[in-house]
Amino acid sequence: VHGALVLEITWTIIPLALAMVMFYWGATVFFAMATPPQNAMEIYTVGKRWMWKFQHVTGQREINELHIPVNTPVKLLIGSEDVIHSVFVPAFRVKMDAVPGKTTTLWFTATKAGKYHLFCTEYCGQKHSGMIGSVIVMEPGDFQTWLAGGPAPTNMAEAGEKLFTDLACVTCHRDDDVGRGPSLRGIFGATVQLQGGGTVTADEAYLRESIVNPQVKLVAGYEPLMPTFQGLVSEEQMNMLVAYIKSLASRPAGAGAGTPVAPEAPAATAPAAPRQ
Repeated sequence: VHGALVLEITWTIIPLALAMVMFYWGATVFFAMATPPQNAMEIYTVGKRWMWKFQHVTGQREINELHIPVNTPVKLLIGSEDVIHSVFVPAFRVKMDAVPGKTTTLWFTATKAGKYHLFCTEYCGQKHSGMIGSVIVMEPGDFQTWLAGGPAPTNMAEAGEKLFTDLACVTCHRDDDVGRGPSLRGIFGATVQLQGGGTVTADEAYLRESIVNPQVKLVAGYEPLMPTFQGLVSEEQMNMLVAYIKSLASRPAGAGAGTPVAPEAPAATAPAAPRQ
């Protein structure tokens, strides 16, 4: 058998080039899908057997219905109260799992007003097939009218501030940096130095982990004194705490109750109760 070097090189180089083109194209699409725009509207989402609960940062709550404005990027911060669920809106070609103890994200921009089906696509028990809902896309003016309807809701950050105080987090996480825990003012989105070296970005997932398992990533210079809040705060309360901590990045020092929960005490969870 005689070799053909030119042929060998040809049928190696051409498929490799085609594969790399497809890889680059696919990677570009993946990163675009996985990176929400900075100005995206945030909505906290919780899967619970057998319903979907949504809460807007302004406080409005919905069950199995999600109202959003057209041509506006929307970012869902997704959690679960029990088992694995999965948010799926076929018309938008988007799907993301809701995992217990974890915050996942999904974003999309609806480009046409209307009513679209929402499904759970992860088998979650006896009534899985009934865990359905609707995404209602509205013109901006109609959406603002919807937001203004009904009783005035409590802002999520304000509700989180009250919960932060009720849980006595404010006694350790203070603005003056003399508490037993680190100050949480401006922590969201910042780089946190950890004991033993290393750093972590304080995003929603980190805040949640710090509340339910505060000993995993201890902030440099602080003792492992914070207890776990696993099972003590619901998904909704987690979301409220996270919303409050995120709001501290823009509040002037001294405004509000003390300080947020630290890299050892934040959390994230979602809403409940339908909007009337």
